[in-house]
Amino acid sequence: MNTREEVAPAVQSILEAAEGRTGGDQPLSVTPRSLPDALAAAETDGRVPLIAEVKPTSPTTDGERTDDPVELAEAMVDGGAAALSVLTEPEHFGGAPETLEAVREAVDVPVLRKDFILREAQLDVVEADVALLIARFVDDLEELLAAARDRGFQVLVEAHTPEEVEAAIDAGATIVGVNNRDLGRLDVDLGTFERVADSIPATARESVTLIAESGITSRDDASRMRAAGADGLLVGSAIMDGDVRTNTERLTDV
Repeated sequence: MNTREEVAPAVQSILEAAEGRTGGDQPLSVTPRSLPDALAAAETDGRVPLIAEVKPTSPTTDGERTDDPVELAEAMVDGGAAALSVLTEPEHFGGAPETLEAVREAVDVPVLRKDFILREAQLDVVEADVALLIARFVDDLEELLAAARDRGFQVLVEAHTPEEVEAAIDAGATIVGVNNRDLGRLDVDLGTFERVADSIPATARESVTLIAESGITSRDDASRMRAAGADGLLVGSAIMDGDVRTNTERLTDV
């Protein structure tokens, strides 16, 4: 449902870079760790089900983390993260496929590949447990989602509006992320998740793992998203800004 009009200049630059990136030569075959199971296990264990993000930098943050990403990832897991997200976008986020590969080898939780994947060949860059597809930027979401699943990936389809969530579910998505950040203006509103979650029909909601993304900086924010129906929370900057284990513990502590 490609709708790239009126995105912020920083996002347009990311998309242009993504258009120019090639993919792998051969389709991957992945045996994934279950993200929904990991989130449910964290909840059963009395922790907030958190996907902690290894993000060296981004267009919306200041500075850059140069720590060993594997050590950061291990600290996040030690702090209670149920799963990890690893940036592989190089030009704007300082990510790399090799980073994800090293992190996934070092931890035993599901790892999401965070990138701007626009076409099928770009799935074949690195093995991950979960691939991210952003509904707004994919030409044929159903086709690309099926291609990812054929390789064994679980798929997190990111949306921002009720219409995008509906399109994601219609395409067959069972893990849906609602981004509180508007990629048109880059502003963040936690009310986005509340409004979008409330628009999902009960029959559809039963079959979807729902993730709240962006803008979650405190335990109060985490509680607010959970109360609105989030099965998991994806948090990057609030964890990377400071001691990652302490920040992870703060957000996963019920």
